[in-house]
Amino acid sequence: MADAENGRGSGRLLAGVAWAVLLVGLWLWGRELTDVPGGYAAPATGDVAAVGRPLDVRLPAAHKPLPAARPQRLDIPAMGVQAPVVRRGLDADGAVDPPPYDQAGVVGWYAAGTQPGAQGTALLVGHVDTESRPAVFYDLSTLRPGEQIRVARADGSLAEFTVEDVLVLPRDGFDARKAYGERKAGRAELRLITCGGTFDRAKRSYTANVVVSAYLTGEK
Repeated sequence: MADAENGRGSGRLLAGVAWAVLLVGLWLWGRELTDVPGGYAAPATGDVAAVGRPLDVRLPAAHKPLPAARPQRLDIPAMGVQAPVVRRGLDADGAVDPPPYDQAGVVGWYAAGTQPGAQGTALLVGHVDTESRPAVFYDLSTLRPGEQIRVARADGSLAEFTVEDVLVLPRDGFDARKAYGERKAGRAELRLITCGGTFDRAKRSYTANVVVSAYLTGEK
């Protein structure tokens, strides 16, 4: 019995260490994502305050999590976005590697994490702009609680998510747990992340990250 308890304790410890390592990588990535090659120089979408959730918005009940299946396409009707989703991993520094700048219309999925629709928090990332034009998540900060996000999956299903809140988190003191941590245990959750705040011309980088939090509310 003692050996079994020790085994479970070791498993919890390893899981905790793995989560801590992931948070460090995500924190580094959250800082790196705000760095851009420069050139477009338009104001970033979003303010450095939280949009949050208005008190008068009634959100639907959560749908039970779906079996795991790879994401293939992201649809955001309010933004007019229909974008292919590609697998992304970690770069040499241990941070999540976003899509290349020459793939402005592509969304990256952190493939070592949760698959959208399955229980847990799935991470989808994209650029706000490139050197010369807006990118796939340029209007991400305009999303509002109650709006829909859909993910077409490799098993033929369409996972439907409802936006819960929108945060713009400053680059300085970036809070990875607040950005990526599970909001409510047992749900299938989704995070969409891009650059936000204002564009610092001297540093050629943005001052914050836009983080949209959504949760599974339906399936087709």
